[in-house]
Amino acid sequence: MDELLTEKSLKTGLLSFGMSGKLFHAPFIAENNHFDFVAVVERSKKEAQRYYPNIISYDSVEELFNNVEIELVIINTPNNTHFELAKKALEAGKHILVEKPFVATSEEAKQLFELGRSLNKKVMVYQNRRWNSDFYSVKNIIESKKIGDLIEMHVRFDRYRSKIGSKIFKETPLPASGIAYDLGSHMIDQIIYLFGKPEKSLKLGTKNREGTQVEDYVSFVLSYGKGLQVFVTTSYLVADSGDAYVLHGTAGSFKKGRSDIQETQLEAGMKPSDPQYGIESENDQGTLTTFNAQNEKVVERIAAQSSTFSDLFGLVYQTVRNNHAFPVTEEQIITQLEILEQAFWN
Repeated sequence: MDELLTEKSLKTGLLSFGMSGKLFHAPFIAENNHFDFVAVVERSKKEAQRYYPNIISYDSVEELFNNVEIELVIINTPNNTHFELAKKALEAGKHILVEKPFVATSEEAKQLFELGRSLNKKVMVYQNRRWNSDFYSVKNIIESKKIGDLIEMHVRFDRYRSKIGSKIFKETPLPASGIAYDLGSHMIDQIIYLFGKPEKSLKLGTKNREGTQVEDYVSFVLSYGKGLQVFVTTSYLVADSGDAYVLHGTAGSFKKGRSDIQETQLEAGMKPSDPQYGIESENDQGTLTTFNAQNEKVVERIAAQSSTFSDLFGLVYQTVRNNHAFPVTEEQIITQLEILEQAFWN
């Protein structure tokens, strides 16, 4: 059976072994029998073989692209390089899985999706926060109708980084730079996944840190007409973050803090196959507030279901091998980028 799985495995190359490579990609393709982790690109530090002795460490992306055995390339390089590298990977005959943000503009996205179709290659976008336990809780509450019809939703994703970071592609005005593309892309994707394309959107932003060249506070207003308004906010200057999700409906409210349990566990060295992986602590439970028939307030603690990014990689495999539809659709990504790329409101 193992030999059969190996024969059918998807030979995969990774373009970077920084944080995203180490935490969000390598552990999942290395542990999954449907994947064969073949190679990585490391231009300076050569660390990957310490963790994965059997892989090849290339000095350049061109060397990896020239490996004819590699079928899938994971593009997890700086944001401003995504379009060029995705195009080259497709032209080299590879399927691609591209880190968020996919590219800088909706027009670039359309070009890559069309190129993929013309070459019969899959173009997939890695929106891993759809597979977070905190988002599962929100999605389940909305679908259960426990708070009735949703009328207002607030989503936040914050950090405290008062100093300018060392990653040039995030901190200088390059394509797809700034906090909107960095953290905002996660939240915009979740909202589009839940509700589709908004009727209207508004983008606000300010620069607050000394010496910053990009907005470090951004807020979006997404209007779905009568019945639902969504407010998405992200900031690098939040020292005491509160609830990540606040939902108000016709029958109650739900609040949930941000839970990066998978990231925390991966940073600590836990493997995705560990039975405790992706399980939140009781302290991270959401709060559901409703009123009973006697008009008395009822407050419940809601535990999240376990989550794993392994499910995303399983869908990548099925998309490439069995031509299944990838759940992060072209239309969703194009809509996301149209919202991200709009001008700031003055």
